[in-house]
Amino acid sequence: MGLGDLVVNYPAKNGSVVNKENATVDIKVIIIIGFSYLYGFFEFFMNMRQKRKTTVTVLSDKGSLWLLFGLITLGYVLSFAIGATKIGRMNGWDTFFAVGVALVVIGLIIRITSILTLKQYFTYSVAKVENHTIIETGLYKSIRHPGYLGQLIIFIGISISLSNWLSILFMLIPISIGYLYRIKVEERFMIAQLGENYLNYQKRTKRIIPMIY
Repeated sequence: MGLGDLVVNYPAKNGSVVNKENATVDIKVIIIIGFSYLYGFFEFFMNMRQKRKTTVTVLSDKGSLWLLFGLITLGYVLSFAIGATKIGRMNGWDTFFAVGVALVVIGLIIRITSILTLKQYFTYSVAKVENHTIIETGLYKSIRHPGYLGQLIIFIGISISLSNWLSILFMLIPISIGYLYRIKVEERFMIAQLGENYLNYQKRTKRIIPMIY
């Protein structure tokens, strides 16, 4: 069933025929797209806020941020484009939508918690800030990039809410490539800047999945 398929018709009070399924579909699509925009504004706001409050001493992004933005955009376009078709459609959209929303909430909590834990050390660019130190409290005690984990869960949740396995795949592949490169650049930079302290931190923790990776 596509996003705009008509399945159930019922009479309205004025005698016209209204499609109940289509109305439900429209609400879900609006919620998904609406949240995607709101989340984008949230990240933009946090970026602007971080730039005002953080003093960067060394910067070495190597294009990873722009590559990540580009691959996230590609993931969104591909995921929503295929989600608007019958190709890859899975039955039980209500269930997948609920699961997707739950994952988005979990991911957002992880993302916000990681930002609050880092405080002044949080940056969008790969950078060393003034008086930089390694944070090992909260989620950072077991994984080195919980903020990225939160974002990945958010994007997976958005794609799952479309109830299309190809949407999930087309979202996951490009953003995973982006985050893997980003993590590689960031960790090389942190080793160069913080040396043995960061190497020891790597030995005690995983990248984004506790006890696994």
